[in-house]
Amino acid sequence: MNAWFTVFRKEAMENLRDRRTVMNSLVFGPLFGPLLFVLLIGFMINKASERAEKPLDLPVAGAEHAPNLIAHLRQNGVVIKDAPADPEKAVRDQDEELVLRIPAGYGERWRDGLPAPVELLYDDSRQFTAAAVQRATRLIESYGAIHAALRLTVRGIDPQIAQPVTVIERDQSSAQSRAGMLLAFLPYMLILGAFLGGMYLAIDTTAGERERQSLEALLINPIPRAQVLAGKLAATTAFSLAAVAISVFGLMVFLRVIPLGPLGLTLKLDFASACLAVLVVAPLALLSASVQTMVAAFSKSFREAQTWLSMLMIVPALPSLFMAINPTKPVDWMYATPLLSQHFIISQIVRGEVVLPWQYAASIGCTLLAGLVLAWITVRIYHQERLAISG
Repeated sequence: MNAWFTVFRKEAMENLRDRRTVMNSLVFGPLFGPLLFVLLIGFMINKASERAEKPLDLPVAGAEHAPNLIAHLRQNGVVIKDAPADPEKAVRDQDEELVLRIPAGYGERWRDGLPAPVELLYDDSRQFTAAAVQRATRLIESYGAIHAALRLTVRGIDPQIAQPVTVIERDQSSAQSRAGMLLAFLPYMLILGAFLGGMYLAIDTTAGERERQSLEALLINPIPRAQVLAGKLAATTAFSLAAVAISVFGLMVFLRVIPLGPLGLTLKLDFASACLAVLVVAPLALLSASVQTMVAAFSKSFREAQTWLSMLMIVPALPSLFMAINPTKPVDWMYATPLLSQHFIISQIVRGEVVLPWQYAASIGCTLLAGLVLAWITVRIYHQERLAISG
């Protein structure tokens, strides 16, 4: 019964001696994603906060046609600038973010009580432009609403008559659920980590050893091949699980430096939530180890196995891609589907939503069962004599 542990210790120690592999699978790989995410989100939040607090610079063409509108904009913190000679070209060339153009007939239409159009020129493909456009549009519309109410009042009409329907928005989201949108990538990152963490070990313990002609020497030992495979799978699973745990707890630490308070968001990933996320993904470590060992067993060389497993990495991305294209509310059968169940449960955890015990049980149980079935198939492959023959 100690044979599998001997193989496990052998494979784990050999992998740990390869410092480059250890650094890639347990340091750079698991921590690079969370660190990059925190840096990017922190930069975007600081940039958005700066722009929100900074006065809006608004070049205006034809400002002389609407002096009252210009005064209203200045009173609300807008810095009025002279517009370039060619506003369209200035916006396209990114010399100006947006330009307000007031046509010559604005004053005449205003005096006649007709709608007086103004043009707001911008390039929607530029990052952060939407916030500036929304801010300028809101100020112009508020100016129009004020004067519309005054016109009705002068005519003895209650301004509320022009508003037969009033929409009262009641946002049911919480600060944590809104912040959870920032962690939409987390399920994919953890699922991918389960596949990447043990990939090189899965290749080396089968295709690599066969290429070095050391697998045959191991298999001729008087121990069941099932125990040999159990030791190899245990080592691969352990490294996969370690990569997932490092990613989750690393992200838990990194998230503490993101200033979400000014935005009214609460991004909470405490120790208990992190442990639940690791628990949900843990069965995927066995499943990925079994799949990768199976593929490596069919490969004739280390390079061929690496090529096939690199192509296999698209599989963990499928649930996230599916949900990005077609967001949907999970139904019961989805919690029993490997990869898809992990995606939904981790998303619910970071959004602060309640995950029912049966949903945890269905996800963990079905994924573990799938991993054991694949492990059994891999055992059958290990009993084939051609496995030890180098290609």
